[in-house]
Amino acid sequence: MLGKSISKNSILLALFAVVTTAVIASTYLGTREKIRDNIRHAEAKALLAIIPEDRHDNDMLDNARFISDQEFLGLREAKRYYQAKQQNKVVAVILPATARDGYTGDIDLIVGINRDGSVAGVRVLSHRETPGLGDQVDYQKSQWVDGFANKSLGNPTESRWTVKKDGGVFDQFTGATITPRAVSHSVYRALKYFEANRQTLLDLAPTSGANT
Repeated sequence: MLGKSISKNSILLALFAVVTTAVIASTYLGTREKIRDNIRHAEAKALLAIIPEDRHDNDMLDNARFISDQEFLGLREAKRYYQAKQQNKVVAVILPATARDGYTGDIDLIVGINRDGSVAGVRVLSHRETPGLGDQVDYQKSQWVDGFANKSLGNPTESRWTVKKDGGVFDQFTGATITPRAVSHSVYRALKYFEANRQTLLDLAPTSGANT
């Protein structure tokens, strides 16, 4: 009797373990899928803030390629750039960039560049700048980054692609010059990268969402 009881309990425990494992696995897969969807939604929202829907007819997340020169853009890891298309023609690209010389560390941003080489828009994705001072590069704090719109390599000239304190055209923040200077220089380098790689960046990328 004791042996049968132990055997029965062992079977029940085994079944319980199988069911529990299945539930956990199902929950994990569902959660992982939800996290992936949330990340994709956040990425799409950031891209659309720079290139709105009325300017393109493709899903930019499905038209991405890896940046060929991470170091030039300050990137510390492999990242993709995105193409905005209209009637199967690339009208703009969105490049990732990192300003490594922020006041308290890296400032990660994306820079939208129109086909003609002018800035379509800029958004800071992450930073650790001082609250109330350097954090004004964050669009939720101020619209300072809108000052880059329509600027290009020749407008203004290279020497003026910095903050006003340094003889440039971009405003600095009260009590904070390092942060806006770092972002300004990073945007300029993104424009230089675009100019040097224009043909590649404007070539139609295959639609897959995970291109090399």
